[in-house]
Amino acid sequence: MMETVRFALPLPARARRSHAERTAETRTKIIAAVVDAIAENGFQRTTAQVIALRAGVTWGAVQHHFGGKDGLLLAVLEDTFNRFAQRLADLPVADTTLAERASLFVDRAWDHFRSRHFRSTFEILLNYLGRKENRGADDWRAQMTRAWDRVWSRIFADAHLPRRRSLMLQHFTISTLSGLAATRILEGGAAALPPQELELLKEVLARALTAAK
Repeated sequence: MMETVRFALPLPARARRSHAERTAETRTKIIAAVVDAIAENGFQRTTAQVIALRAGVTWGAVQHHFGGKDGLLLAVLEDTFNRFAQRLADLPVADTTLAERASLFVDRAWDHFRSRHFRSTFEILLNYLGRKENRGADDWRAQMTRAWDRVWSRIFADAHLPRRRSLMLQHFTISTLSGLAATRILEGGAAALPPQELELLKEVLARALTAAK
């Protein structure tokens, strides 16, 4: 009986990750741990120990990457905004009307506002940045306002609204979505989605955007 000969093929060597890649991965894990912990247990129960345990790192590692609690929370807020902007990045502009864009914008924005990322943001803004001793984060607010304005201006560039009117409409839209999201959070996980309110927002937004056309 002829013996079967098997040749063992060498496995490809696993590429070593760069320092930058390892750093980015660790930061991502820590931010995800904060988001999950706050969304599940609330801001007050999300302690340093809970964050480190969920992320699988030491609190010293958290401090190394973010400088401490302040830097970590601001990083979570920035990451959440970037995720929001990414949802809108490929929203079609060239071949859509303002009314169509308003509808798409509200749908995609709501997907973000009902997510655990927004929930964690909401709790951070409410429990942390709202305190007097943390007013130093005003620079972050200004940066996010400018970033939000760039996203809005790209999507609705052809609305031709006066600048003050455009800023007012931005604030109204974000406040409405935030309010609906906050209501869902307060009512609990079983709260129904607000389709009628969202449709109303779409109508108001489309009407306001086309007013100057």
